[in-house]
Amino acid sequence: MTTAPTTAPVSAPTSATRSVLVVGGGAAGNAVTVLLRRAGIAVDLIEAADDWNATAGSGITLQGNALRVLRELGVWEQVRASGYGFDAVGITAPDGTVLHVAEDVRTGGDDLPATVGMQRPRLQSILIDAVRASGARIRLGTRAESLDQDGNGNRDRDGVTVRFTDGTVGRYDLVVAADGLGSATRSAIGITDKPEPTGMAIWRVAAPRPAGVTRTDLAYGGPAYIAGYCPTSDSTLYAYVVEAGRDRAAIPRESYADEMRGLAAAYGGCWPEITEHITDPAKVNYTWFDRMLVEGSWHRGRVVLVGDAAHCCPPTLAQGAALSLEDAWVLARMLTSADVWDGALLQAYYERRIARVRPVVEASVRIGQWQLDGDRDADVPGLMGRTMSALRELP
Repeated sequence: MTTAPTTAPVSAPTSATRSVLVVGGGAAGNAVTVLLRRAGIAVDLIEAADDWNATAGSGITLQGNALRVLRELGVWEQVRASGYGFDAVGITAPDGTVLHVAEDVRTGGDDLPATVGMQRPRLQSILIDAVRASGARIRLGTRAESLDQDGNGNRDRDGVTVRFTDGTVGRYDLVVAADGLGSATRSAIGITDKPEPTGMAIWRVAAPRPAGVTRTDLAYGGPAYIAGYCPTSDSTLYAYVVEAGRDRAAIPRESYADEMRGLAAAYGGCWPEITEHITDPAKVNYTWFDRMLVEGSWHRGRVVLVGDAAHCCPPTLAQGAALSLEDAWVLARMLTSADVWDGALLQAYYERRIARVRPVVEASVRIGQWQLDGDRDADVPGLMGRTMSALRELP
């Protein structure tokens, strides 16, 4: 992929004539598509996967500030009906003894639950339906092969010419890169930041929900750094075990269930009932914890980053999806309320978001590092409380 970036203005006379390409059909890409279409902007969404829902994963924890954006998208009632809402988190000993139960901060406001857990494929399905209903043009199994930006961009109809892998060509006023951690668009526009491993990794699996699981419980200690679970519906949950990062290539895929079950078997409480369902290696997921925060700006000319393409952090605060959805909401609001799309507008988007995203990324990484270092004096509850309380404010 090649590009000729520029920092000159992008402008168009009316929203009805503006066109946007969204690269990536995950949460951020789907959200920004729905919001821009609602304002009458023409949107093409491309997704590299042939099956839009193929890599949706096991489960997801949605904090209140994520729910606030989902409500803006008009899908909150479906999310509420499909997931499992709760307002507390439990801390347990490895044997399952409950040590402390804390009320979660309602980061989306008092009229939304603090947290909803749900099956990630179900969330993706809800967002896909919203994108289809928005009237966006959707192209699956398609990538952007090259991005060519016009001269100095000062003319009203200057834009980005995109050549696609299917041989077609399109022209857009703006390209929104929502293509995730390994964003090809990010590197194509000359941003060299890449995700870096933090030293931890996580095993995840979906399983039936024991009747006693009505909130997230986290066990610290034992053979893993963290063993936790989150209810995702009346009948399901997803469970996870966090350990030191290992060479993924050295772990045979067919051993995934055995690896996770071996770690989970050391935990008590509801874990024995969960562990007996960790049998199919195809249903177990193993990923590293990564961190990345693009500094300075999230755009080059008429191409702008959202979500994991711009930032990522360990899920120690469960804020990944929330921050990505907030990016989409803020960018869409700024674009749809502006008469001119230019570098100043996109820089203002970055400055508005970086002030909110940086503390979350730094806190998420710090909590994990405290565990890696075995710091028994670390104020994990205090840092979590301060960070989450700040997220109650509108982004």
